[in-house]
Amino acid sequence: MDTQIPKGASARPEFKETVAKTTWQRWAQSDIWHSYKSSPVIIVSSLTFAVLVLGAIFSPLLSPYTPFDPSSLNLMNGFTKPMTANEFTGDYFLLGTDDQGRDVLSTILFGLRISLFVGVVAVLFAMTLGVVLGLLSGYVGGWIDGVIMRIADIQMTFPSIMVAMLLYGIGKGLIPPDLRDEMAIWVLIISIGLSEWVQFARTVRGATLVERQKEYVQAGHLIGLTRWSIMLRHILPNVTGPILVIATISLALAIIAEATLSFLGVGAPKTQPSLGTLINVGRQYILSGEWWILLFPSLTLLALALSVNLFGDWLRDVLNPKLR
Repeated sequence: MDTQIPKGASARPEFKETVAKTTWQRWAQSDIWHSYKSSPVIIVSSLTFAVLVLGAIFSPLLSPYTPFDPSSLNLMNGFTKPMTANEFTGDYFLLGTDDQGRDVLSTILFGLRISLFVGVVAVLFAMTLGVVLGLLSGYVGGWIDGVIMRIADIQMTFPSIMVAMLLYGIGKGLIPPDLRDEMAIWVLIISIGLSEWVQFARTVRGATLVERQKEYVQAGHLIGLTRWSIMLRHILPNVTGPILVIATISLALAIIAEATLSFLGVGAPKTQPSLGTLINVGRQYILSGEWWILLFPSLTLLALALSVNLFGDWLRDVLNPKLR
């Protein structure tokens, strides 16, 4: 005799339990989360990066002083040592002050904001340019592939920092003198982006050469999809893994490139100083005993670049199926 199942009851409770799993439960059981929580180095590096990013975003709220407002500066606070109160004004500074009496902690938070902004936007620009050119080169082929890859080969023969410096100099020369300080950050972003697109293009081209031979691309041709539709809607999602890895590692390289250019005096202007600019300022006083002006911005840059690099290396390993 058949048993009638009551209305609303489920004949397969195990199936209902599987469906009821939330996105977080599926993520908690994934290999990526297991690899993350089992690596203390990655946890520390990601937390360090998160703290630095939050400090940069909320720098106007977290900074104890407004370091780049001339009306708030007091030259009597100049060269105050860390964790001491100035003997003339009585003001306390956790990380000391520079030659103009600016709080070093506040300058680091604001400089960190510029460095991260330049690095992130430059990587987004390089990624967009490299992905588009890589898709065209790998999918269309022919003379387009030859031209793009020869340009990439020529650019790879030069150090990226040299290419960025050259492009920055050309860009500054094309801008009217009265607009150079205002446009310096954007010229810096474009220069770094144009020096970092090659890795994206070469990686996406190689992946596209493999993907275009698969059946789903041939099916797209049969139903009349355009080339751009196949490249952007079907091939691109299948090559996002390598793109994310390169973007993470390129972020650290872009931050270091920006700091290098600013340290050499050809990057961020003094009115919008980055970590590189602050390091350049501190270098001038290292021999006279004011070590903290150089040390703390340098440690911040080191922590930022190292945390991004470690996270990028972990992401590369965890997304590589051959290493699982």
